[in-house]
Amino acid sequence: MSQGKSRGVRATWRWVAGVAAASALMTACGGDDDVTPPASGDFTLTLVHINDHHSTLDSKSKTLKLGIGGSAPASVAVDAGGFPRVTQAIEEIVKAAGPNVLKIHAGDALTGTLYFNRAGADGEADAALMNTVCFDTFSLGNHEFDKGDSGLKGFLDLLRKGACKTAVLSGNVAFGANSALNPARAAGYVVPSTVIERGGQKIGVIGLTIAGKTKASSSPDPDTQFQDEAVAAQREIDRLRAQGVNKIVVASHIGYEYDRQMVTKLSGVDVVVGGDSHTLLGPKSLSTLGVGSPAGDYPTLAFDKEGKQVCVVQAWEYAQVVGELKVRFDRDGELLECNGTPHVLIGNNFTVGGKAPTAAEQTAINANVKAAGFLRVTAPSVVATNVLAPYKGRVEVFNKTVVARAPTELCSRRVPGGEGSMDYSRSSAGCNTEGLVSQRGGDIQQLVAQAYLQVANAKYGGADITLQSGGGVRVPLLGEVTAANVIQVLPFGNMLFRLQITGTEVKAMLEDGLEATFGPGGSSGPYPYAGGLRFDVDSKAAAGARVSNVEVRDPASGAWGPLDPAKTYRLFVLSFNATGGDGYKTLAAVPAARRLDIGVLDADVLFDYLDTLPKDSAGLPTVGRLANELYSTRKFK
Repeated sequence: MSQGKSRGVRATWRWVAGVAAASALMTACGGDDDVTPPASGDFTLTLVHINDHHSTLDSKSKTLKLGIGGSAPASVAVDAGGFPRVTQAIEEIVKAAGPNVLKIHAGDALTGTLYFNRAGADGEADAALMNTVCFDTFSLGNHEFDKGDSGLKGFLDLLRKGACKTAVLSGNVAFGANSALNPARAAGYVVPSTVIERGGQKIGVIGLTIAGKTKASSSPDPDTQFQDEAVAAQREIDRLRAQGVNKIVVASHIGYEYDRQMVTKLSGVDVVVGGDSHTLLGPKSLSTLGVGSPAGDYPTLAFDKEGKQVCVVQAWEYAQVVGELKVRFDRDGELLECNGTPHVLIGNNFTVGGKAPTAAEQTAINANVKAAGFLRVTAPSVVATNVLAPYKGRVEVFNKTVVARAPTELCSRRVPGGEGSMDYSRSSAGCNTEGLVSQRGGDIQQLVAQAYLQVANAKYGGADITLQSGGGVRVPLLGEVTAANVIQVLPFGNMLFRLQITGTEVKAMLEDGLEATFGPGGSSGPYPYAGGLRFDVDSKAAAGARVSNVEVRDPASGAWGPLDPAKTYRLFVLSFNATGGDGYKTLAAVPAARRLDIGVLDADVLFDYLDTLPKDSAGLPTVGRLANELYSTRKFK
C-alpha cells in the first residue's frame, strides 16, 4: 500500500471515531466524503458469520424498548432469533450481496440446550441445522471438545453427511496419536486453513481454537495439544501468502479482547471473524433499544504489528445475530475499507402489554425498527423449520415442565466490573443498568454456588464452602423456569466432589481462578464464585496477590470470620474443577485420600435446591436473588 493511500484509509477510520455515537448503523468506515470511490480492479467481499450458537435452535421471546407513539419508549415483546431465522437471514443476505460471499461459523456450535444431547446423537440436531446454511468454514471452538475427540469425530461425521462441503478449521490443534481425529485415521476432517475462490480472487481462511481454555476447560484427548494462537496464525498466514493468497481472514474462536491483542502480533491478516467471548458489537443504541450491551464497534478497528488496519467482528451468541461485513480490497489485495451490520433477528409478531399493537402503534414500531438499522425482521426458513421439527418433538417433554418462577431476573455475569470490562456485554441491558452485576458478579452464578452449599449440608454429608466457576453457569433466569431451563443453567453434566482442603489451599484455589481469569491468556470462565466464602478482588494485582480479606461463614450463627490457614474445610465442587479444570491446579493436587466423588449431578443439585424454596399460590418454588452478604465477591477492583 502506498504511503498516500495508507494516510487516506486511516483518515477514514478517524472519521468513524468522531461520528459513531450518532450513527444508527455502526460502520467501520467513513461517510461519502471520506470513502475512496471504487477503482478498476477493486474487489469487494461479503462475510456472513455467526458464532457460539451453543445448540440454541429455537427462537425465544425478546423484549425491546421501542416507540409506540408516546413520549417514551415502551416494552415491546417479539419472537426473536432461532436457527431457522439464521438460515433465512443468511440466504437473504447472500442473495442480495451477489457471488462474492463467504459464510463463516466461528465455533462453539455444541452444548447448552437439550437439543445437544436429548434430540438424537450428540450434536445431531446442530449438524442438521448447520447444513441448512452450508457454511463455507467452521472453526472448532472449545465446546466442540466437551465429549472428547471421539465425540467431536461423531459430530463431524454428522456434519459431513449432507451435501455441504464445510471446511472444518483449527490451525493450532494437533490431534494425538490415539485420537479419533488424528489425520492418519481421519484425513481432511480438520485442516489449519482453506483457500476459497470468489470472483477470480483467492481468499485464505485460517481457523483458531482457544488453546489454554480448551485444554483446561473441555475434554480433548490427553495427547491432543494446542499451539499458541498467534504463532499458529502467523505460520498459516505466511504459508498462504507464499502461495500468492493476498486476502487473509482469521476465523478465530479465542475471544474479542484476545483477538485484538493477537492482531498486534501478526503481519498480513486483513479480517478477524471471532467467537468464544459471546461479544455483542455495534452501536450504543443496541443497549437503549434493549437488545444488549455492546462491547465495541461493528466492525472494530485493530492494527497489526506493521500498523496496518485489521477489521475485527463477532456476532454475539445463541443464534440471535447474523453479522454482515463488507470488505473492499485494491488490486494488490490491500485492505481499503470495511463496513457492516450486526443483524439482530426478530419476527413481526409484536405485542405491547401482552396485546397486539394498534394500527398507530404498529406504524410507530415499524418506523423504530427501520430507523435502528440493525433490527432485521426475518421469517424463519421453511426448510430449516422442517428439518428442526423431528428434533423439537424429541425434547418437547423436557421443555414443558415448569419447576419454578423467577420474578426478578437472575442476571448472568461471569466477572464483575463496569462498562468495558471483560464480560460486560453478557448481561442484559436491564441488569447492566441496575449495576449490581458490576459490583458483585452474576446472580445466577452465585445462586448455583449457594445451592451446592445448602443441598450438600441437607443431603450429602455436609460442606463448609463451595466453588463454581463463572463460565460453567450458562444462562440467566427470569419468569417461568422449566426443567429445560435448569439444565441450560448447568448443561455440562458434571458430578460433584467433596474435597478436604486447608485454609491455605482455599486461598491458593481462589488465586488459581483469578490468575486463569486475569493472567496472560486469561478468560472469563474460571472466575470463582463460592458459597459460604467471601473475599475482595483486585484484578490488577500481581499473580498470587489478587484476593484478600477472605472470610468464611458459620452456618449455625450466620457470622463471618477470617479464613484460618491451618484449618481444614470441606469443599463441595464440580468434578471438572476438582481435577484441575479452568486452571484450578491447587485442587488437582489434592491427594486421593482427601477427595470423594459424591456421585450427584450438578443440575440435580440445583433441582433439589429449588424444591426447598418457598412456594407461590400455584405451588411453584419462587427463586430470587440471594442476600447481598452471601455474594462471594465482596469488593471488586
